[in-house]
Amino acid sequence: MYKVSIVVPGRRDVGGIKNMHKEPKPGDIINLGTEKYEIIEVAELMPPRGDFAFLHATCKPVTQ
Repeated sequence: MYKVSIVVPGRRDVGGIKNMHKEPKPGDIINLGTEKYEIIEVAELMPPRGDFAFLHATCKPVTQ
């Protein structure tokens, strides 16, 4: 399980903590509410503990 802190620069109304079963990678598309976002950067916040890894992801809106 991955606990991921998600931030969208310039958007205070989007983001938060999301539980993910698969490790997020740059280029992955995720849903936040009704909108899609592309992960552009992933950083480890602290070493994994047991079955959990704590990560931070920076995202940008997906443009059609």
